[in-house]
Amino acid sequence: MKKIAIIGAGISGLFIANLFRDNQDYQVNIYEKNVSINLDEGYGIQLSTNSIKLLNKIGFNTLENKDKFHPEKIDFYTIKPEKKICNLNISDFNSEDCKYTTIKRSKLIEFLKDRLDDDIIKYDHSIEKIEKSDDQIYLNFNDNNKSTCDHLIISDGVFSKGKSLISNNEIKSSYNSTIAIRGNISRNKLQNLNENNISLFMGRNFHYVIYPVNKDKEIYNFIGVLKHQLTAKELDNYSLFKEETFIKAIKDKVQNEFSINILENINNIKCFPVFVSKGYLKPGKNIFLLGDAFFAFPPSFAQGASQSIEGASELFDNIINNKKNFYDNRVAKVKMINNRSKLNQFAFHVSNPVVIFFRNFSLRILTKNKKFLENYLGKIYKN
Repeated sequence: MKKIAIIGAGISGLFIANLFRDNQDYQVNIYEKNVSINLDEGYGIQLSTNSIKLLNKIGFNTLENKDKFHPEKIDFYTIKPEKKICNLNISDFNSEDCKYTTIKRSKLIEFLKDRLDDDIIKYDHSIEKIEKSDDQIYLNFNDNNKSTCDHLIISDGVFSKGKSLISNNEIKSSYNSTIAIRGNISRNKLQNLNENNISLFMGRNFHYVIYPVNKDKEIYNFIGVLKHQLTAKELDNYSLFKEETFIKAIKDKVQNEFSINILENINNIKCFPVFVSKGYLKPGKNIFLLGDAFFAFPPSFAQGASQSIEGASELFDNIINNKKNFYDNRVAKVKMINNRSKLNQFAFHVSNPVVIFFRNFSLRILTKNKKFLENYLGKIYKN
């Protein structure tokens, strides 16, 4: 029996553990640095059909309908003046049992966690050292905990400690000069929005997205991305982003960029500096990177969670079938999504009136052009 060690109990780590769950040829353990998994977070994520198809293989389609939502379209707006430009029918990529889905991230984590035996996740295990000898990989954790494995999967996020250890700290994510603003807002505080759709508002160096996270549509997820420079000192002080003074400064900066009614009614606001990957690390034999630990995208294409799931499925297939092309296929897909993410962020944040005019004109045409949509979205949404 081969031993699989997974560093990090996020979406990619939990999903690939679920794929190995019923395979008797492998024994899986997940090592999580925290003492528990936080299931209280109410922020939302979007899951396109490429990930729903894979999640359904482990029973996601049995999750109660009340806990998820299937938007029909993306409505595009300008912020000032607040005016609808057009919409994009994302349900065109749906099938009967595989639909674009919005959901609370914590609800997906809970679903993935509950399918695993309790003893699979080892909490309070922070990786300290990774060594390799022949075909065995040796892991040292805090409190002198040790383990060995045949395959190591590192999925501990954008600031991956596991990745730093195997790369001698050479490959790091970099700040892309934007702040992500997360929160939620009650439906009764929203006006003039189609409740069945995702609403995307574009402004000067700022855009935000609002969508429901479950079927009753009482609570909507808010995610804004603001161009904002930070000093090296500010980036080193991660606690800064939790301070009320910093959050107030960010709110003051965007208060003229969108409806004051929305700004005043966003609850549970948190700010995060956005870090993205600049390159790829391909570790040696039987060591793999997944999710943000492998590559972190700008948050402008809503593919972070879906690619964590898709990458985990590809890696599972590679391991059980003893293939050698995981990184070749993954890098090709990641490059495609990264380029689209950067293009989206540029288009969402333009400030020149002439460029805005042509952007809006192009959006009206391209969102109805089936050939363009099949190339721009279909290549991503279809496995």
